[in-house]
Amino acid sequence: MGYQALYAASMADKAAFWAGQARQLAWKRFPDNILSQNDQGFTQWFADGELNMCELAVDVHVAAGRGQQAALIYDSPVAHSKMVITYSQLQQQVARLAGGLLGMGLAKGDSVVIYMPMIPEAVYSMLACARLGIIHSVVFGGFAPHELAIRIEDIQPKAILTASCGIEFEKVIPYKPLVDQAIRESAYKPAHVVVYQRPQLQVSVDHDHDLDWNDLLQHAEPAAPVPVPATHPLYVLYTSGTTGRPKGIVRDTGGYATALYFSMSAVYGMQAGDVFWAASDVGWVVGHSYMVYGPLLKGCTTVLYEGKPIKTPDAGAFWRVISEHRVKALFTAPTAIRAIKKEDPDGELLAGYDLTCLERLFLAGERCDPPTLHWAEHMLHIPVIDHWWQTESGWPMLGIMMGVEPLPVKAGSAGKPVCGYEVAILHDDGSPCQPHEEGLVAVKLPLPPGTLATLWNNDEGYRQSYLSQLPGYYLTGDGGYYDEDGYFYIMGRVDDVINVAGHRLSTGEMEEMVAGHPAVAECAVIGIADDLRGQRPIALVVLKDGQTIHEADLEDELVHLIREQIGAVAYFRNAGVVKRLPKTRSGKILRKTLRQMADGVPFKTPSTIDDPAILDEIKDRLRDRQLGNAFIELV
Repeated sequence: MGYQALYAASMADKAAFWAGQARQLAWKRFPDNILSQNDQGFTQWFADGELNMCELAVDVHVAAGRGQQAALIYDSPVAHSKMVITYSQLQQQVARLAGGLLGMGLAKGDSVVIYMPMIPEAVYSMLACARLGIIHSVVFGGFAPHELAIRIEDIQPKAILTASCGIEFEKVIPYKPLVDQAIRESAYKPAHVVVYQRPQLQVSVDHDHDLDWNDLLQHAEPAAPVPVPATHPLYVLYTSGTTGRPKGIVRDTGGYATALYFSMSAVYGMQAGDVFWAASDVGWVVGHSYMVYGPLLKGCTTVLYEGKPIKTPDAGAFWRVISEHRVKALFTAPTAIRAIKKEDPDGELLAGYDLTCLERLFLAGERCDPPTLHWAEHMLHIPVIDHWWQTESGWPMLGIMMGVEPLPVKAGSAGKPVCGYEVAILHDDGSPCQPHEEGLVAVKLPLPPGTLATLWNNDEGYRQSYLSQLPGYYLTGDGGYYDEDGYFYIMGRVDDVINVAGHRLSTGEMEEMVAGHPAVAECAVIGIADDLRGQRPIALVVLKDGQTIHEADLEDELVHLIREQIGAVAYFRNAGVVKRLPKTRSGKILRKTLRQMADGVPFKTPSTIDDPAILDEIKDRLRDRQLGNAFIELV
């Protein structure tokens, strides 16, 4: 069946289509109730079914006689370590860790925060929680204690699983002090902190709630999988919201397992035994869906890489991993390819590696600019597929379904709707846009399995953020258009969330922090175009009367503040002092206009501006500081 026929089938009878996909999994109790609504009116899939995600991802393969196949390949150039973990070994590690969690008093329905680098123990932790029906929330190891504290307060974990350190290039970053600081800042105090001691750094485990990882496992008995309802939360993953406070995306178990299993073959063209590499981090949704759960559900071998695309040791790092481990498909962010291209524009480092195993490259996390896509196609001589999805969706919404029909790729486009998603481009009033007319990207309800169930302890926030503006549709928060061939083009966020190297970050949150500086009267933080990272934040600051602080000193202090509060991942580097900010007559700062100015994009002076002369002042200031492309002559 080709793409159009399969997609039409997924639209014609959604319940029947997804029931058929769900039958590919080994349920403890196969559901009778395929598609329904809960008492909040939210869509739920397979409500009366029971299963266990860890059992499907691990135990099923061992029981089928494939226990000696590699499940996980750990490759760490920064730790100078490599390891192959078979499905049988993975089962043993996960079952024992699950037993340790039980020994601490944790049980189904409890929550755990995982704050770890890219090491096998991070994967063990996720799967051990899933094995017991414990809800895990993985926090990216690059986040500062303030961000970790916010998540601890919201999810209220009984335990935090962490490691002694992470490694950035050659720098060892102690994690335990960051966790300790976050707990001090948090109003909620977890009962346990379990620390895995890495050989690069041994830390003191000296608080009453601290426990050494090896001590936890020493007397642990292996734990069996615990069946849970299909609607039981598997994890909560936080993503930036426009309020500056992270939103806890709740992922169910049964719908997610069904969607991931389907997508591994239909979207990515992978089969059991294939080697799949999602070059991401366990702290992001890609790490959840396509580093851990998706490949293991399908019986693939997944690669866990602790390193960078460049400087570990060079821009050939990805090619080495692919060649050495015989990777069939790579999934990474365009930022990674741009970094490689910048370091090795002529692809000289490719020549030293056998890449005949690599059949396709998938890009997501941010829009892939056509030059980057064409460069990768030229260098690799394989299909390069840009596709689009979100933390909220959990799996692709737009793409080329390579396992169904390898349709032509259009540079700049994220492809066509994936089965289950009825994607629309709408005006603000909900009326449909015409081809090539830019509007709001929305998806008609009900959403397919695997998408967000709600926000953690915030049903009303889920309704207001995603469902209320366009009744009958899920609002993605992105803008875009489609062409006459049905290909969609995603042009970026329509709110104040920016995409820095594939990481969604709130400029609103940064703005609150900048505004808290004692010298700052008001400010605007905007995301500007960045050749390598896609976007990066800058601040435009108005000083309080009487302030004499030098701009360079203020910039240094604000850079330190954002790094301390959010982390280096924000890549905040610049703050410029301006006399005033452009506003509407009602007092709203014209952030979109500021972004256009900084990016060198032609724009019309908004009719609502209170004083058009401000724009010339800002333009000159941006040009003087060379912030963005403002030094280009603007209209």
